[in-house]
Amino acid sequence: MEEYGLIILRTVFLYLTIIFIFRIMGKREIGELSILDLVVFIMIAEMAVLAIEEPTDPIIHTILPMSVMVIVQFITAWFSLRSKSFREFVDGKPTVLIHNGKIDEKEMKRQRYNYDDLLLQLREKDVFNIADVEFAVLEPSGSLSVLKKEKKSTGSLTLPLILDGQVQSTHLEMMGKTSFWLRKELRQRGYKELSEISFCSFHNGQFYIDTIDK
Repeated sequence: MEEYGLIILRTVFLYLTIIFIFRIMGKREIGELSILDLVVFIMIAEMAVLAIEEPTDPIIHTILPMSVMVIVQFITAWFSLRSKSFREFVDGKPTVLIHNGKIDEKEMKRQRYNYDDLLLQLREKDVFNIADVEFAVLEPSGSLSVLKKEKKSTGSLTLPLILDGQVQSTHLEMMGKTSFWLRKELRQRGYKELSEISFCSFHNGQFYIDTIDK
């Protein structure tokens, strides 16, 4: 009877501990979890299960590795905020699968993404005909962002031209623009150092520019 009581107490304690850990790790939807977040969550859950199944094992043997995983997650999140290349390595980056109504088969193969996957996610967006799609972007989380052709009159897909001070040459090429054009336009608006810009996009003839916080 005493063993059952111990199992109940450990279960409640670990339940509250995991809720606390998930809260301090930030609010993100399940579909938006990065690979790193998913790995951390799975490992923490496995540790909790093992601790409940082994009531005689000291609880510190579970809390210690959980704490280590949380620290690792915080460190990688810190690096992700400060390094675009590290963030792309950990989380991946968005991939344009449909551009101007044309499917990029090379990118689909590179992402190991087939037409069944594409059609399924389009249906989830209430799109039942690929011909209705102007742009489709596969996000790092695995979700699909879709811009329908009938919305083209309101503007094209907004692509970031600068991220964390780095020019996104691929996006410029997709827009038919050059790095020289971008630098010229930004200089005319008083932005001489691209490294000071955290985010820049061009949509409907208008720039959106956000500088890095000092």
